[in-house]
Amino acid sequence: MAAQHPVTNKTHRLKERPPFERIALLLQGGGALGSYQAGVYQALAEANLHPDWVAGISIGAINSALIAGNPPERRVEALRSFWETITAPALGIPALFSAMLGAIGFKGDFAHGLLNQAHAFAVLMDGASGFFTPRPVPPFFSAAGSIEAESFYDVAPLKATLERLVDFDRINAGAMRFSVGAVNVRTGNFEYFDTTTHDIRPEHIMASGALPPGFPAARIDGEYYWDGGLVSNTPLQWVLDNSPREDTLAFQVDLWSARGEMPRDLLGLELRQKDIRFSSRTRAATDQFKRQQRLRRALGHLVELIPHEALLQADPEIKLLVDQADEKVYNIVQLIYRAKNYEGSSKDYEFSRLTMEEHWTSGYTDAVRTLRHREVLRRPDTPDGVATFDFE
Repeated sequence: MAAQHPVTNKTHRLKERPPFERIALLLQGGGALGSYQAGVYQALAEANLHPDWVAGISIGAINSALIAGNPPERRVEALRSFWETITAPALGIPALFSAMLGAIGFKGDFAHGLLNQAHAFAVLMDGASGFFTPRPVPPFFSAAGSIEAESFYDVAPLKATLERLVDFDRINAGAMRFSVGAVNVRTGNFEYFDTTTHDIRPEHIMASGALPPGFPAARIDGEYYWDGGLVSNTPLQWVLDNSPREDTLAFQVDLWSARGEMPRDLLGLELRQKDIRFSSRTRAATDQFKRQQRLRRALGHLVELIPHEALLQADPEIKLLVDQADEKVYNIVQLIYRAKNYEGSSKDYEFSRLTMEEHWTSGYTDAVRTLRHREVLRRPDTPDGVATFDFE
């Protein structure tokens, strides 16, 4: 089965920027599923929707760095280069298995699922080119306290790939705001590395994706960090709650679906619990945000009734409330990857070229279809000033 690149479709290109102060792109973690986000970004770029703020967790942090760390005309090329590097055609078991399935005429979802599992097994054994490689000595046989003892894979190849494809000077120049989330191993606190507060280096990107026990913790300024997905797999709340608040058009790209069927066996059970664990539960988060924003707008109307002189003389508690009042509006557009029937619980580490292309095309197609709904680009006319979109 030949891999197909998404067909470029520039008929959805916008002539004018949508009427929002900020366009945000929010990228969830999900390993090999992350090429779906690259496809979404390609469609957004072709539509002339360039984000002012990109934020990510784990693989979303890597994709964010590739976007923020390149000029607009080279971002899709950088994403393509990264994903083609880490999904270099596999030799050995997957190639032989694929040839065997073809020789006996074995087709369909079941055969595709078997081939995916073979690719995933090869990644576990050999790593992914330009991303991670297995350690020569397993952690069980390494000295306690050493970096070899805390992880199965060496991520030095990822650092080299990031340095090759990402211009960190461009990221730190601040033309596009950039945020990635990670967890402090010592304190257990979730932290964001943001261009408004940090000088971003490859270590910050790697910290956001340092999922144990596969990858080692990333050391930054004397502290150690793990994958942000251990606490929160989406940067949605960080962007929505950040000050100063601005009219925002947010594209949230999720790689795990919170909704699903009751599993029928142990393999299905493992897949379902992984989907639930890493899904963003965006609906619950946006419902809560809607309530908060409605209160802010109501507070703003109340403040308008208070004489200006009285506000100047108000005590600190009153001024604190006044600071929370605003009339900002938000469109939250959610794009969620829907896994195919043949994808199993290894879908987040099945780094084959064919599957990467399938994910990329799915993201591109979903984004193009979403942008045909022009209401996502219009300011919301709702009591809370918040509109959410999820075209399943």
